[in-house]
Amino acid sequence: MTTGPATRTWEGMTIPAAGTYLLDQAHKRIGFVGRHMMVSPVRGEFTEASARIVVEEDPLRSSVVASIGTASIVTGHEDRDVHLKSADFLDVERYPTLEYRSTGVVPQNETDPIFFWARLRGSNRLGRRGGGAVAPPPVRTSGRFVLNGELTIKDITRPVDLQVEFGGARRDPYGQDIFGFTATAEIDREDYGLLWNVALEGGGVLVGKNVRIEIAGEAIRQS
Repeated sequence: MTTGPATRTWEGMTIPAAGTYLLDQAHKRIGFVGRHMMVSPVRGEFTEASARIVVEEDPLRSSVVASIGTASIVTGHEDRDVHLKSADFLDVERYPTLEYRSTGVVPQNETDPIFFWARLRGSNRLGRRGGGAVAPPPVRTSGRFVLNGELTIKDITRPVDLQVEFGGARRDPYGQDIFGFTATAEIDREDYGLLWNVALEGGGVLVGKNVRIEIAGEAIRQS
């Protein structure tokens, strides 16, 4: 059981108190969606994953480190799972984990050109007295953020930005401080050396290159 405040207010939102949080193993999904035969989605997930999230006093300086067990991949079809674990794809015996490490975080509205120019105009306005610049008014975030980071698969590291939606923070009935989130991104599997494919007679390939990442979870405060 943690002590002290469970939450605080920032930019009009209720957010978690500063501290170290770990991914709740009972409330997580590390999912993905690929494409089969150019026509239908195939969904799967990794059932084994851990993440350490450090929430700073300034939430925009927070960070995430995550590790995913490659051998835990499941798609609902045993033969396909065996193939995905093989050297054609994840090669789980040589590369037992996928790793993600964040490098920065910004509110999603700060990536919007309208938001940028509004902030710029505000910072350049002259005050009525003294000729000083008037600071732009505080901007309330939407609860959506861009988490910049790097994803490593098979010892190949590429930048991947997650589109994160904050789900809320509270203290649960057991005295644990928790917060929830979802995150999405899209990667090209070939960027990570996952090159196996079969050309189709009518054009196209058996396995699509683009993979959509879909993450949902809760994190529990440790300190």
